[in-house]
Amino acid sequence: QLSLMIRRHNNTAMSKATIESNPVTNPNPASASCSQMEPVPLNQACRLLNTGATVLVSSAASGQQNIMAAACNMPVDFSPPKLAVIIDKTTFTRKLVDEAGEFALSIPPLSLADLTFSVGSTSGNDLSGTDKFRQLQIKTFPATIVAAPLISGCVAWLECRIIPGMELARDEHDLVLAEVVAAWADPRVFVQGTYRPIDEIPPELRTIHHLGSGRFVSPGKQFQARVLADDA
Repeated sequence: QLSLMIRRHNNTAMSKATIESNPVTNPNPASASCSQMEPVPLNQACRLLNTGATVLVSSAASGQQNIMAAACNMPVDFSPPKLAVIIDKTTFTRKLVDEAGEFALSIPPLSLADLTFSVGSTSGNDLSGTDKFRQLQIKTFPATIVAAPLISGCVAWLECRIIPGMELARDEHDLVLAEVVAAWADPRVFVQGTYRPIDEIPPELRTIHHLGSGRFVSPGKQFQARVLADDA
């Protein structure tokens, strides 16, 4: 595995993280040089989270929007697909998610590691007159169902709605449970319900996994396990 030490950038030093595409008005950013996407059947959507990759959580409500990174996320059900994600109850993202009852997850690749660390190192609560999207020049495109924007340059996207009756009090819980209502993936990375073999995925498109303090790993070796022989 490739171990990365990502440094925190100031507002102008985002050369590695800035996305080159422009926002589009449809759910397919095919015109973006750094993004491709195809729909993922909902019965396969949870497989996008099986690797434990760090995700970007975007939210929008009352004319405001925000983005944060979340290392703690996982699928919890297949059909309908459901997931769990930890969103600190003190964050601006959590406020918007609770208000809107929905959010989106975008799975960033290695090429967006600096961006991922940057949005996870600042709080929307501390910004006045701007937001992280404008501050860090983050390019987005519209989701198909939820109001939260999807992040250009990622390798997978999940549109999510809070499960009715499963809302957890924000002053007591950081856990958010949601149903996936639409999913998309870059076919260079995920196709026919599974991630491609690692040697078929360009290094810059491989998922990233946060170890703490800006240290990430990205998959670098794949091996095939075998079924142990039954000696009984």
